[in-house]
Amino acid sequence: SSFCLCFSSNVPPQPVPPLAHTLQGYLKALEPLLPAEELNHTRRMVHEFSRRGGLGPKLQEGLEKRARTTRNWIADWWVQWAYLESRQPLPVHSNPAISLPRRDFNDWRSQLMFATKLIAAVLDFKTIISSGKLPPEYMRGKRLCGDLYPLLFSSCRIPGPKHDYIAHYGRRAPKHITVVRNYQFFQLEVYNSDGSRMTEGQIHSQLLRIRSQSWKTDKEPMGILTSEHRHTWGEAYNRLLKDKLNQDSVRSIETGLFSLCLDSPVMRISDEKYASRKAAQVLHGGGTYSNSGNRWFDKTLQFVVGEDGSWGLLYEQATAEVRSHKPEPKRAPLVPLPMPKKLYFNIDREIKWDIEQAKQNLDILINDLDVNVFNFKRFGKDLLKAHKLSPNSCIQVALQLAYYRSVTVLCPTCDIASQRMFRGGRTEVIRSPTEQSLRFILAFDDPALTREAKLELFRDAVDAYSALTDKVLDGYGIDRHLLGLKLQAINEGLSIPKIFMDTAFGFATHWKLRTGQMPTNTDSVMCFGPLVPDGYAVCYNPQADHVHFSITAFNCCKETNAETLASTLKDSLCVLQELLQPTV
Repeated sequence: SSFCLCFSSNVPPQPVPPLAHTLQGYLKALEPLLPAEELNHTRRMVHEFSRRGGLGPKLQEGLEKRARTTRNWIADWWVQWAYLESRQPLPVHSNPAISLPRRDFNDWRSQLMFATKLIAAVLDFKTIISSGKLPPEYMRGKRLCGDLYPLLFSSCRIPGPKHDYIAHYGRRAPKHITVVRNYQFFQLEVYNSDGSRMTEGQIHSQLLRIRSQSWKTDKEPMGILTSEHRHTWGEAYNRLLKDKLNQDSVRSIETGLFSLCLDSPVMRISDEKYASRKAAQVLHGGGTYSNSGNRWFDKTLQFVVGEDGSWGLLYEQATAEVRSHKPEPKRAPLVPLPMPKKLYFNIDREIKWDIEQAKQNLDILINDLDVNVFNFKRFGKDLLKAHKLSPNSCIQVALQLAYYRSVTVLCPTCDIASQRMFRGGRTEVIRSPTEQSLRFILAFDDPALTREAKLELFRDAVDAYSALTDKVLDGYGIDRHLLGLKLQAINEGLSIPKIFMDTAFGFATHWKLRTGQMPTNTDSVMCFGPLVPDGYAVCYNPQADHVHFSITAFNCCKETNAETLASTLKDSLCVLQELLQPTV
């Protein structure tokens, strides 16, 4: 749409990396993970793929041609392949949650006051975006693409039989948001007839009305349907929409600017466990007896405000990968406001059964997910910077060390990095294990080595990781390029190249460790589930003198345990601190 274009003219297109560079990087990434004979087998396959006149150069040429004729040669393919074609449920598996610093309140009146200010601030942010006045963002001195911001509002993922799609309703200029309380959905108009946003006083009085119309009842939690396996939900969605009333209610949720979930209080628990429970609450609602029915997981942007001061946001990634901002009030025109519109559903036997199934499946998923959030207080990024080390690279090496110490082997790890310095760029992954990190880890518990020798190996490992990061931020990552080559082959009607059918490829992309840094200046925690059943997901947010971590794992897997990895990680960080600052 036209108002997007003002953002990206200053951002370069994403380059297609040279084929030789990617294949070399791919082999290098396999070195610390594979035994020599397997590595040699893969080397031969890569050599065959890349020879002159071979399949590799032909596909590369196709990608370079695609790059000349599209806004971004990989972004649409990536969204389709990674998100829209995935059939896994959105909660836990896909939608990340951001749990924000707890507010100091514990009653419904303050909950509504805070929700009012939040709605007003988000609408002000939307106005800044729509008017093209969002100040440019920079990362390492490079301007970032802002194309995705307008798409955050009035967007929703729609389930389909083979793949989903994203519906953007921004052109219709919807004027409402959706508010959910006690599983009941309301359409709340947030603009006056003259186009001005409602004042905080107006929004607050409307939230009070919603509260008085949404007492706990035996209402069916319609939102739970959106937590299902995508194929199952797609079939239920079609059944649901045969009815006109349901169609209108669902359309209202889908077209709304964003959703606001007013969660009911949850049981008090110890402070130590509270951070984990708060993150889980935003991520999936805590279960069908708790607040999971207050979500519409397909919605691109949902804000969650609990009665206990917990709050955060949940987003659907196919539309955008999010970062958080914040803006305040004006006088109300004295016009009586219409009642917020409650959304009703006709529920027949089939749909009731769909809801029951969805409830059971979501509770199984939630009970299977172990969430461990903690604040590491011994040091933060200041100490690492004082030693001229990149904080992100240090944490990555610490994670490799912690994983190795708990299972005595390195595992395929993907660290998610932004590609927003390119036009329409999304994300890339950095393959964390390196030969240098393996050397450091193996030397780590060797009593024969001096502290100086270990420190030097640690610096090598950190520098190697930083070098990989630099390449990715310059547009020379390997994974999106490999995916592009594979999809280009499919697109040209060719058989899938052998290097992608190689066991080494499958092994090295079974990401047992999925990691992500959330660089904000607030004490927020990001949280999502592991990518594989026997894996972990680790998110971290380094602050000046502390680091927030969230670790998730599935209980059904006997080899993984979030609490064990958390304590090994704390130990590893302490030992690294000792290495940098020995206590004599």
